[in-house]
Amino acid sequence: MLLPSKVKHRKHHKGRARNKRVATTKTSLDFGTYGLKAMTGAWVTSRQIEAARRAMTRFIKRGGKIWIRIFPDKAITNHGNESTMGGGKGAVDYYVATVRPGTVMFEMEGVSEKDAKEAMDLASYKLPMKTRFLSKK
Repeated sequence: MLLPSKVKHRKHHKGRARNKRVATTKTSLDFGTYGLKAMTGAWVTSRQIEAARRAMTRFIKRGGKIWIRIFPDKAITNHGNESTMGGGKGAVDYYVATVRPGTVMFEMEGVSEKDAKEAMDLASYKLPMKTRFLSKK
């Protein structure tokens, strides 16, 4: 699974305007011919990214090339159940990538369009947002 090797701050704030703004970077296909674009915003965990990557790789039988354009660098903390108030912020539990609407998350090259669409559909089932298939052609 993906996780940062070194971070400046161990714990993050949630942020105020979650899932309100649209993406300004990673909005076009830069590496591959086909892509998977987020239509709604969400936090994508490192487990979900890995599950989507495995689904795509297995479908194309390790042919072609896949690029992952998102990286989980935001730490999400968690307290145990029934903990009292005032115990401080919990320990880091997992990492997420903050994905805004319009972000291209995955790109693919070296396979037919039909296979790429089917592989991206399998990957989109693993992700917590609505997605759209992109093509340069």
